[in-house]
Amino acid sequence: MTRPFADLHVAVLMGGLSSERAVSLSSGKECADALEGQVARVSRVDAGRDIAQVLAALKPDVVLNALHGEWGEDGCVQGILETLQVPYTHSGVLASAITMDKDKTKSILRAAGVLVPGGGLFDRHAVARGHVIPPPYIVKPNAEGSSVGVYLVAEGAPPQAEVGADDWAYGDQVMVEPYIRGKELAVAVIGEATGPRALTVTDITPVKGFYDYEAKYAPGGSVHKLPADLPPHVFEAAMRESERAHAALGCRGVSRSDFRYDDLKDVLVLLEVNTQPGMTPTSLVPEQAAFAGMGYKDLVRWMVEDASCPR
Repeated sequence: MTRPFADLHVAVLMGGLSSERAVSLSSGKECADALEGQVARVSRVDAGRDIAQVLAALKPDVVLNALHGEWGEDGCVQGILETLQVPYTHSGVLASAITMDKDKTKSILRAAGVLVPGGGLFDRHAVARGHVIPPPYIVKPNAEGSSVGVYLVAEGAPPQAEVGADDWAYGDQVMVEPYIRGKELAVAVIGEATGPRALTVTDITPVKGFYDYEAKYAPGGSVHKLPADLPPHVFEAAMRESERAHAALGCRGVSRSDFRYDDLKDVLVLLEVNTQPGMTPTSLVPEQAAFAGMGYKDLVRWMVEDASCPR
């Protein structure tokens, strides 16, 4: 970044076209509010299919990408920004596309020596008709986030009929993975010049028992404990594995790794990596950054200063 930070015109992309639009609007608003007074101009952009024309007219110095989900997080918008040669926050085209595909992400992480869940991709109609793996298991879209379309099929429960419905909007193949009992953990990572740096580990306890969309984003939907109360070797493993995942997937800027820890079997499993973590009032990354001594405004400033545009 050659211009002084205070002179920048920053466009904050939010909203978008995915099922995570509402979360993105909240993330974008918080980021834009944090930039007001820090930079010369903040443009709040509800990103639609005319985004290239809108940005060409605005001519921002930097784009803060607060989009979540399909189109904004899967490499599509990143490709547009690189075509326009506008520096942007978070991961680039390839890392964004890979991490949005849970199956491909697992393949790369497995090759990097990171323990990931079993299971795999199955036709959604087959999953709706019968148990493709023994319950309990998790059914989720292969390319969505924010726990959209995620179901827990308990032992003794019937197959998840919803994934075979005519109005299912998340693809014909779904990821089915064995349910891993235990603790829900998350680790935020920031990409620094010296390499990825994990901030801390958060232990997440949903108020209603399952970490679904409501538990993630409704006020009081879950309880976050940080740093997590874990055996030292598990805490350290979560920190190092999240950094390894960030590097193996080619992420830049901020990422967040989600884990399950079975404390009875002493097994830590990395579920997925998010390259556009939420920045809402209930989100994990700002909370971890604050714990590490970086306030919300400082975090957003760092994200903008870290923005780049590969040539």
